[in-house]
This record gives sequence, structure tokens and C-alpha cells, in this order.
Amino acid sequence: MKILYICTHNRCRSILSEAITNHLGQGRIQAFSAGSQPSGEVHPLSLRYLKEKGIDTAGLRSQSWDAFAVDQPDIVVTVCDSAASETCPVWFGDTVKVHWGLPDPSKLDGSEEEVRDAFYAVMTTIERRVQRLLSLDLNDLSREALQEKLMNIAEVQ
Repeated sequence: MKILYICTHNRCRSILSEAITNHLGQGRIQAFSAGSQPSGEVHPLSLRYLKEKGIDTAGLRSQSWDAFAVDQPDIVVTVCDSAASETCPVWFGDTVKVHWGLPDPSKLDGSEEEVRDAFYAVMTTIERRVQRLLSLDLNDLSREALQEKLMNIAEVQ
């Protein structure tokens, strides 16, 4: 099962989601991330806090969703509101699409501790959602059932 996380700039929330999903999924799910307007760089605090939690950051990069035109994902998850309102490329076709909105910790203007807490809160939300995703029998769900279960997961904070 391949899952693609999309955030407009692909530098923080989608990157965190990709890394955490691959870490927790242990090969059961293959996660990637991309953006409609990638910034070209991963936010340094995303890398820092992933490393602090012992999550591998090798290979993480900010890239365009065009990179997935050939290798179509099974699930596309938007994690920022601006990406959720964008029209996905036509080649996503019948891919299951869902929005798992997350606040952007990289935009917080606060103390180092406040910013760290914001990153960790978002990472905890991602971890909980991914754990619920991993509890599903992904191979036995119809497209419609999978869509519904994924939408329910979005309610987990």
C-alpha cells in the first residue's frame, strides 16, 4: 500500500507524516510526500524533531507531486487546508483521497520551547492517526469503506 501526503510546500507537515508513517509502518505501508508548489527544502526543525524521536530522516526531500505521475499512490492525504482546496492532478484518478488537516508548527512565532511543543503535538497527532490506519485490514476494505475509515481517522487529534 502506497500513501502520498500532500502539503502545498512539502517542507513540514507532509514531511513529518511521511517519516512517521514509514517509521511506524515498518514496510507495511510505503509513505511519500510531495507538494503542489514545493519549497525545495525540508524545514530544518522537522528534521531536528524527527531525529530527536529516533525517526530516520534519510531521503526526506521537498518535491513536486508531479514526481508521482508514473507511480500512482493508493491513498492521497492532504494535510494542509490550502492543499485540500487545490485540484489534484488528473492522474490521481480513482485514488482514495482524504484530508487530515494539521496545524503548521513551522509558522509559530514563539519561544524555542513553544515551537518544540507545537512540533511534538503535531507529531503525536500524526502518530495516533497512523496507528489507527495500521489497525485497519487495508487489503480487505472496499474503496468506499477505506474512504470512510480514513475520514474517521481524521477526527483523531
